[in-house]
Amino acid sequence: MYNYLLAMAAGLVLLLGPQMAHAQSSDVIEWSGHEMLNTYLMQQLHQQYDIRRQRLQQAMQSPQGLRAYQDELRRDYRQLLGLLPEKVPLEAKVTGTLQQDGYRIEKVLYQSFPGHHVTASLYVPRGHGPFPGALLFCGHEPTAKATPSYQQTAILLARHGFVVLMIDPISQGERHQLTDNAGKPLTRGGTTEHTLLNAAAALVGSSAAAYELWDNERGLDYLLSRKEVDTARIGCLGNSGGGTQAAYFMAFEPRIKVAAVCSYITTRERTFELAGPLDGCVQLPNEGKLGLEIADYMHMLAPKPLLVLAGRYDFVDYTGAELAYEEAKKCYAVLGAPRRLSMVTIDDGHGISQPKREAAVQWFRRWLYGDDRRIKETPAKVLSPEMLFCTTTGEVNNSIPGEVTVQQHLLQTADALAAKRRQFRQQARGTAFADTLRQLLGVHPQRAPVQVAHIDTIQYAGYTWEKCLLRSPQEPPLPFLLIRPEGRTAVQDVWICLRDEGKRAWLDSTAFIQSCLRKGQAVLLPDLRGTGETADLPAFNHPKFYNREYRNAVSSLHMGRPLPGQRVTDLLLLLDYLQSDAAFQRAAIRVKASGMMALTALHAAVIDERISQLQADRYVSSFTDMIRNVMDKDHYSAVIPRALQYYDIPDLVRIVDKRFAFP
Repeated sequence: MYNYLLAMAAGLVLLLGPQMAHAQSSDVIEWSGHEMLNTYLMQQLHQQYDIRRQRLQQAMQSPQGLRAYQDELRRDYRQLLGLLPEKVPLEAKVTGTLQQDGYRIEKVLYQSFPGHHVTASLYVPRGHGPFPGALLFCGHEPTAKATPSYQQTAILLARHGFVVLMIDPISQGERHQLTDNAGKPLTRGGTTEHTLLNAAAALVGSSAAAYELWDNERGLDYLLSRKEVDTARIGCLGNSGGGTQAAYFMAFEPRIKVAAVCSYITTRERTFELAGPLDGCVQLPNEGKLGLEIADYMHMLAPKPLLVLAGRYDFVDYTGAELAYEEAKKCYAVLGAPRRLSMVTIDDGHGISQPKREAAVQWFRRWLYGDDRRIKETPAKVLSPEMLFCTTTGEVNNSIPGEVTVQQHLLQTADALAAKRRQFRQQARGTAFADTLRQLLGVHPQRAPVQVAHIDTIQYAGYTWEKCLLRSPQEPPLPFLLIRPEGRTAVQDVWICLRDEGKRAWLDSTAFIQSCLRKGQAVLLPDLRGTGETADLPAFNHPKFYNREYRNAVSSLHMGRPLPGQRVTDLLLLLDYLQSDAAFQRAAIRVKASGMMALTALHAAVIDERISQLQADRYVSSFTDMIRNVMDKDHYSAVIPRALQYYDIPDLVRIVDKRFAFP
């Protein structure tokens, strides 16, 4: 086998020949550069959560300190949620009723925001109310409210005296947002829709999680409008992706009196390090920057009753679940309510299995009925998805005329923000605009001095290239190639050339480089972080996310330093280096960039006027177009949260107009 692999490797070398040789020789980093950016991001993430642990430890010293910590959490959480729609009339209607053994199911349709509708099943117990109410949030199963385990959970609650509203989340059940004219989903799986919509939502200052939360908020409004419901006794529970919804909702909505979260509670810190960022509906940009952990959503509910349901062999990290639970136990103890928190672990995997359902209903009975008797599930009839359809076609998109999708609402929001952007441009000129840009990008105004190590030289296309590594405290090393015109100690012009593929792509086509050298201009080819020899490996980026660097892009958003901003930092560090080198101190610095790197260069040119000329092509022309073309790939690489509240890309072009060149 070993000899076979050697033979294969030799064959590849013969096949690729000089191309492979020059690709290898252009590498500067002597270790595994592909892991460098993610390793750096995880180190930064741990530092952020170290600060959080210190804050929490101090808050836990007294009930007063902990309540102040809770208030800070709630303020930060509302900031993370960003723009939420205004409440409009629900215009709710029941499109059908199914009589079952001991309860009935009503097919409910209500309006969440203007023109946008939610499908749900309402389980109403037989008998005289008012009954306690429960919101049941579905995980990522395509059938959503029709999923057997969720039907069984709702039936168990209804048979024990609860009115249950079970909601189809966006992109699942009857609520796919990205469909063709026939209502057929354009993506494989709701989690892909969630992820694509989340990237678009971040640009206006929202998230897929916020849209789900708003649907659930309006669902609670509907539940409380029902005469069968006791408005003072309301709980929520959810599993998996529905557990995410339950955690976010119980921390947001004071009307919730008791909660149960299944197959979700763990630690964000361990999840990012062990599995990387998950689906878009669980990602709130800047969560790490503000120091919020999953346990903090538990802390925001405290001291109200909370049950954590976990599978010992769940892919949701169980060690993290124990850590989060132990932290919450201390919180509940400080607040004098240790009995109001409990954790039930079952020796199974992911999902709300029968013992977990039974534990959840017993928990709800304990706190909303004062009855702690053991619950035992009996066989229940589950219905087909078609029987539970609230719409005529099984898809809201093609059954309700004029239905407004989340994507369309995001475009409406972007258009509505245009006036705010115009006002900002008029009021924030020069340094004020650049300062706002720095804040959105996470670019620090002050940078430490740089050091550049000359690693080696390579001979290519008849020229001698210097292999260099730029280092700056608190930033990852930056590899680049540099060629100086022969016989010149001082250079009048320097071209920094950027491509998404990295510096190797320039070596494959040297016509531009050779023209520069003939004019006596120096050329610098860097691999900005996450490109070239520091690009993440495909194995760490599932294709369902439509992004070749999803892991690092979303980790960066979590930390409050979007990838475009980190790459702007790299480009500014290169300017610092050129300014510090005597050979380049008087040189005009020009940038030639393509693709995502062109977007980076454009932001850098607005922030720093040391860039005297910019040539760019194949760049994203508008953040609004990113929302309009939400299914295009690699959008997360360009996402800057809340950007459209202040500017769009054409605004940057206008600012650097005299220095900007179109091909």
